[in-house]
Amino acid sequence: MVEIPQANEGMNLTTTRTQFPVSTLNNGDQRKFSLGGCSSYDTDSIVSNSSGVFSGYDTLDAPPNYDFYTNTEVFGRAKKSRPSLFQLHSNPQDDPSPPPLYEENSEDKASPEEDELAEPPPEPARFGWAQGVLIRCMLNIWGVILYLRLPWITAQAGIGLTWVIILVSSCITGITGLSTSAIATNGKVKGGGTYFLISRSLGPELGGSIGLIFAFANAVAVAMHTVGFAETVQALMQENEVSMVDQLNDIRIIGVITVTCLLAISMAGMEWESKAQVLFFLIIMISFASYIVGTITPSTPEKESKGFFSYKADIFATNFVPGWRGPGGSFFGMFSIFFPSATGILAGANISGDLREPNVAIPRGTMLAIFWTTISYLIISATIGSCVVRDASGLNESFIPTVLQGECSGVACNYNWNFSECIANNTCPYGLINNYQTMSLVSACSPLITAGIFGATLSSALACLVSAPKVFQCLCKDNLYPGIGFFGKSYGKNNEPLRSYLLAYVIAICFILIAELNTIAPIISNFFLCSYALINFSCFHASITNSPGWRPTFRFYSKWLSLLGAVVSVIIMFLLTWWAALIAIGIVIFLLGYVQYKKPSVNWGSSVQASTYKMALSHCIGLNQVEDHIKNYRPQCLVLSGPPCMRPSMVDFIGTFTKNQSLMICANVIVGGPTPDAVDSANGSIHVNWLNKRGIKSFYHSIVADDLRSGVQMLLQVRVWVG
Repeated sequence: MVEIPQANEGMNLTTTRTQFPVSTLNNGDQRKFSLGGCSSYDTDSIVSNSSGVFSGYDTLDAPPNYDFYTNTEVFGRAKKSRPSLFQLHSNPQDDPSPPPLYEENSEDKASPEEDELAEPPPEPARFGWAQGVLIRCMLNIWGVILYLRLPWITAQAGIGLTWVIILVSSCITGITGLSTSAIATNGKVKGGGTYFLISRSLGPELGGSIGLIFAFANAVAVAMHTVGFAETVQALMQENEVSMVDQLNDIRIIGVITVTCLLAISMAGMEWESKAQVLFFLIIMISFASYIVGTITPSTPEKESKGFFSYKADIFATNFVPGWRGPGGSFFGMFSIFFPSATGILAGANISGDLREPNVAIPRGTMLAIFWTTISYLIISATIGSCVVRDASGLNESFIPTVLQGECSGVACNYNWNFSECIANNTCPYGLINNYQTMSLVSACSPLITAGIFGATLSSALACLVSAPKVFQCLCKDNLYPGIGFFGKSYGKNNEPLRSYLLAYVIAICFILIAELNTIAPIISNFFLCSYALINFSCFHASITNSPGWRPTFRFYSKWLSLLGAVVSVIIMFLLTWWAALIAIGIVIFLLGYVQYKKPSVNWGSSVQASTYKMALSHCIGLNQVEDHIKNYRPQCLVLSGPPCMRPSMVDFIGTFTKNQSLMICANVIVGGPTPDAVDSANGSIHVNWLNKRGIKSFYHSIVADDLRSGVQMLLQVRVWVG
């Protein structure tokens, strides 16, 4: 027989001794023996399930996780941990040497004086809401689409539908920004960005799947912005009659060289990357100013030959209606190309581990970035649609002082320019719908627009190249999927994920080789829409389940608005490309099923757990209205098995009655007083695991009583109440 030592007498507790039949006994620190059908059972786990049960620091309740509390460390004062419930309830008068109210750590023991100031540990770089979120999000939204595709989309859809596309995209991203702000203000935000927010709200199943997809989408976005930069460089080379191989391969070569340089900046650290982002922001602001000045500057004959006539009412009226052309000329075709430009709203949240106050920075910076970028998109689409015609030849010979009405077609005829021949042959090289570099034409200084394109594309590519590894690193550290832990290793004081950087670099190169911006953009639209749908749904689900842990301080959040955002995102996924939407949803379901099957040993207090509890409680209360009937009879068995592994034959025998379809309770009576030792010995997690491995669906319930008879009587009362 083995006796469990009694509790510390200084704790003024009643002595408790629990005896078990022993077949084997080891002399090591861990006492292991075989109990019936159990192999290598740990008595320390059965009795205490805690390493400090006999030292007077254990409690009757489960110890809280420190991550659920705010940071209580103050520089210049020794850090103290929170007291346990048992320490607060203990009576110091009855104990001449009570345990300290706060448990000291190694740092406290090393310092002789509590209030003695010490040198603060070196901290990594932390950014505020403006530099860390606002500028980063605006740069990621002002990407390649703004300079190289927005004029073309305006020519295809017209100013009116272009505004609809911009506003619908901004509504989706705005609702997602509200949901992200709600999650960010619900508790402590660590590194991992979007993955951390979703996984800690919806659980590891949905969080892991969407985190993996979001990291992949950001890696592909690196390729999209890099290809936009390479297109601009190749266009400049073509103007100067310079070529390396051919147009397509030149874009590939320039793209690979560019993304390699961006990788070097990213791996240098967040400080260098942040400084580069500020520089890019200034360049873009200067290019915007040059563009606005150019729209109000009188046009020259050279610019008029290419379709720019400054502000004209009839040009605005003509360009206000759609002018679809080409195989992708449709509303949703244009929407699929434009939407990736609005997907930069999570650029700040994705570096949540590098923000000074993420609870404040993410809501403020994200919502302001969405507002100002939406205004800029609306202004640019309206101004360029009021100044430039859809088609122009670029030839000075097209100017005719007097144009006959029947011999000229197009709004340019009103200004003595006849582009009818190239319009009829569909060979016009200039105009909104033919030239991707229209903003350079309008600008007062075209090199500044080129610099703005470089700044927008490179800053967006750099932000995505940082976001993807940061999200993927957090996912790797949680070990939800096999074979990815290798990429979770951190380096340096900022915990840089260098291996994840290399993985994102390889993925980006694979898509850069496509070298077609209009092909890459729709690919990532569905992945980003899927991410936004899950973010919005996670907020709605956490709210509708009334989870006690869901208390966001962001007051502009609405659960029904989040549900609307999730539904609209899914609908647009299918309207854009139904087969790509099915692939994205299929990948999410596969990854979700894998995590559900593996059941990782994590407990993040997700809303799924809250929903399960709420549904079970509702159904149990509903049984009060169900009367017994012979057709619905199911045996309800109370099995006085003690620890189930001690009597496996009895458990299996009763299992033949219930067949995993009826109520079965394996009960254990622990003789002793209601002390912490006795309560800890009633821990049933080990026995529940044993039942699950044996394939028996049963509850396990242990009870502490003064003697066996009274314990059985209490169990019978519990059984009658449950029945």
